[in-house]
Amino acid sequence: MSQKVIVTGANGQLGSEIRQIADNYNFQFIFTDIDALDLLDNNAADTFFKEHNPAFIINCAAYTNVDKAEEDADAARMVNAVLPARLAEYAANAGGTLIHVSTDYVFAGTHHRPLKEDDPTAPQSSYGKTKLEGENAIKNMDNVLIVRTSWLYSSFGNNFVKSMLRLTKERDELRIVFDQVGSPTYAGDLAKAILQMITAPTEKIVPGIYHYSNEGVCSWYDLTFEIRALTGADCKILPIETKDYPLPAPRPHYSIMNKEKIKTQFGLEIPHWRSSLQKCIKKL
Repeated sequence: MSQKVIVTGANGQLGSEIRQIADNYNFQFIFTDIDALDLLDNNAADTFFKEHNPAFIINCAAYTNVDKAEEDADAARMVNAVLPARLAEYAANAGGTLIHVSTDYVFAGTHHRPLKEDDPTAPQSSYGKTKLEGENAIKNMDNVLIVRTSWLYSSFGNNFVKSMLRLTKERDELRIVFDQVGSPTYAGDLAKAILQMITAPTEKIVPGIYHYSNEGVCSWYDLTFEIRALTGADCKILPIETKDYPLPAPRPHYSIMNKEKIKTQFGLEIPHWRSSLQKCIKKL
């Protein structure tokens, strides 16, 4: 009997990408999302996890509306902090492992070198703070792997890449921030990486924090420029500073992550953001 893997937040970008490739792996996948099961309803969740006894839980559930989280911190905290702690317990009770997805927003964004897993965190937004609370609740457990990622996009759901594909067609001119620098991550690549992690030999599945994004570096302006180049849109792209486009939640100015640990531990080859962007846009 193949091992069970429960994927939470299964209708989001990452959950949908895992669903796409799940058949290539020798696991019994159970996909669940809020419309099917409210994981914060203790009774329903207890029954569900007892019934399934998973070898792995991949937690893709998150409150990701960064600006809304500024005024709705309690709702963000329930999903980003309380839920991971409960899932870690459910995994432990089943003798299983939790893979929890976190974010580059746990950092202040003031560094000037790629961030390592043990670099000091200092989130500047409610979203980042609640994600860090979630990390802190589970990071010392011996059945938990936390995977921080950045600038996630996919052919599923709403994201920056899909918005820019639309806007570069609709508008003559776009003003895009050029002083926030990071690494875009194609959720299809992250999905493969996570499934490669859970298929690794048991001794390789070492608890702790790992960083994953696509290789290379860009600003939101560079990313939009590349999207326009790949689609041949006619829109003029103008660089602006963060201060010229104020949003409720502050964003990290620099959130490039060092990925040496995950590459070494799991033998991952990570594609460059440009080639992954091309792949995603072809799909769309």
